[in-house]
Amino acid sequence: MKTIATLLAAAALSLAAHSADAKGCLKGAAVGGVAGHYAGHHGVLGGAAGCLYGRHRANEQERQHERQQQGRQQQGRAPSGEKL
Repeated sequence: MKTIATLLAAAALSLAAHSADAKGCLKGAAVGGVAGHYAGHHGVLGGAAGCLYGRHRANEQERQHERQQQGRQQQGRAPSGEKL
């Protein structure tokens, strides 16, 4: 339990220091830390892996969102409620 608390505290500090870069890290670290703890008392390793995956997933979603917006702008139309 101390490992999870330490991991969450470290993730929170990282989030505070680099909020733009830590997108997805906190959630991934929490899930990975719990999974790693129950999978064999490797909470820190699971938390680190979860943080990396969470950041990867957040960046992937952001790129997809940007591509969708570019496609809408190239077509010359915006969905209802959005302005170009």
